[in-house]
Amino acid sequence: MSNHTDDPGHGHSPAAWTAVIIMLVAISLGTVALFIDVWALFWVAVGLLVVGPLVGWIMTKAGYGANGPKYTTKAH
Repeated sequence: MSNHTDDPGHGHSPAAWTAVIIMLVAISLGTVALFIDVWALFWVAVGLLVVGPLVGWIMTKAGYGANGPKYTTKAH
């Protein structure tokens, strides 16, 4: 049985959620752009896909990561 007190979060942090949501929006937007054949929108989605992990990394450095001082683990 695992010890939940030592669990680093495995992505359950504001930084991880924000990065994943941005990347999901980018993938969805890119898919729609390809479907309706709008290449400018597709490249915006590609740019947004790069921004997602960058935002997650910045938020982690700002303390909103799994072990950051601004994030408190919630009980399950």
